[in-house]
Amino acid sequence: MGKYIFVTGGVISSVGKGVVVASIGRLLKSRGHAITLQKLDPYLNVDPGTMSPYQHGEVFVTEDGEETDLDLGHYERFTDINLTSASSVTSGQIYRTIIAKERRGDFLGGTIQVVPHVTNEIKRRIYEVREKANADIVVAEVGGTVGDIEGQPFLEAIRQLRNEVGRDNVLYIHVTFLPFLSTTGEIKTKPTQHSVKELRSMGIQPDVIICRSDHPVPDEVRAKIALFCDVEERAVIPLPTVPNIYEVPLILEEWGLGRIIEEKLNLPPRSPDLADWCELVERMKKPKEKVVIALVGKYVKLHDSYISVREALRHSALYHDRDVEIVWIDAEDLERGQNEDLLLKVNGIVVPGGFGTRGFEGKVKAASIARRYKIPYLGLCLGMQAMVVEFARYVLDSTEPNSREVAPETPHPVIDLLPEQRGIEELGGTMRLGAYPCRLIEGTKASRAYGGKAIVFERHRHRFEFNNKYRKVLEEAGLVVSGVSPDGRLVEIVELRDHPWMVGTQFHPEFSSRPNRPHPLFLEFIRAAKQTPREGEQCSFLS
Repeated sequence: MGKYIFVTGGVISSVGKGVVVASIGRLLKSRGHAITLQKLDPYLNVDPGTMSPYQHGEVFVTEDGEETDLDLGHYERFTDINLTSASSVTSGQIYRTIIAKERRGDFLGGTIQVVPHVTNEIKRRIYEVREKANADIVVAEVGGTVGDIEGQPFLEAIRQLRNEVGRDNVLYIHVTFLPFLSTTGEIKTKPTQHSVKELRSMGIQPDVIICRSDHPVPDEVRAKIALFCDVEERAVIPLPTVPNIYEVPLILEEWGLGRIIEEKLNLPPRSPDLADWCELVERMKKPKEKVVIALVGKYVKLHDSYISVREALRHSALYHDRDVEIVWIDAEDLERGQNEDLLLKVNGIVVPGGFGTRGFEGKVKAASIARRYKIPYLGLCLGMQAMVVEFARYVLDSTEPNSREVAPETPHPVIDLLPEQRGIEELGGTMRLGAYPCRLIEGTKASRAYGGKAIVFERHRHRFEFNNKYRKVLEEAGLVVSGVSPDGRLVEIVELRDHPWMVGTQFHPEFSSRPNRPHPLFLEFIRAAKQTPREGEQCSFLS
């Protein structure tokens, strides 16, 4: 039958449901329960792949090639579970499936309605994710905020599901925000009361209320919420804003959430094994020397656009007993000749992935500065392509080498579509998505980073590839192809021979990094960066 935990949000958006869901997953996994996680997104996009990162932040990619909300990145990092496409559900997917069935005549001429057809499809996908993951417990987040019109079918579906599987097999957790009124110095509970009232009007009574707040939540406030929302006082759990999201599982455990979940779902009581997580958080809290990294992108005004890169840098810096300080640099500013001096004051440069022409020349300039001044560089996807374009311009002594994505008429397309990709117009139709094998070339920096492994699997999200027509001339000039597809046809990793550490990957290693298991390429990048003097520092680089 399985057990199901549904997490809803109230009062405001971006209240932190994703981190709460990830933390619940951590608590349950630490008790030995077999879990999986799922995001139910009410928006009508089929997936966030064509959205601007300024809409929903980073697009996270699963191993099986699904473009998903960034919350799945939180889920994976906290639980160390590789999720699948079944963990990402959107209204767009639901309606597309139902309309396709209707067009085929699967409904035998019946009238198609939100109830039961849409709600049935939502429930089918909730059941499916547990079966595919062979899990005992599903922790599912309903995106958006209670009261959003597009979220109503999802709330109705999870209401129905409790009746289908039994009340002892479903738990509702509501994450709400408690505003602070500075004029009176009070935390106000009325918005939470109204949010729970809205939930109850749809037939859902929360079993647990998690209270997000920027201020400490007094016991009398918890008691008031318990009284007016008909929830046990012990199940009203304060969750103050903390500087480190990895503290959240420990806070929730301290308030007894793990025990409450086990009791309410009739699960066998187990003691959590959080010793490693506690040690991780304590190491994060300790003051450490900083390593300063420039991140050059075109969406830097919203840091969540690069959340997996940021977290991968944090994970690797912690491994090296460092704190990472990220200098966010707009690639378009570099194009205009601004902030170049900032790149000379850092220990390393990261150029993350992206699409389109905007800011590309700024990323090429960042690669040029890294090459000329021997600053450690990690290029991810488009960052790797910018590195190749820059090196080709240097080798050929020409400004014409470019990516066909940026300059379709370039006479030197060192980055290009594969022949079989041309003519496909639908966005995503030409993309490599998900995990692909990469064969590492022995003796290279990449091979050493991976500990000498012959084959690794990494997640991709891109359309354009390294053009092998230029491979020989670039290799003769000092470009090292250090990772390729098993048949040798596709270039996956490049590095520079005469540089302390300049590596570009066609894939996205940041998606696989974990706080207790940093990605090897990020580890080696930070190792090189911490040994590189910033402008004005007196120390020597150790290769």
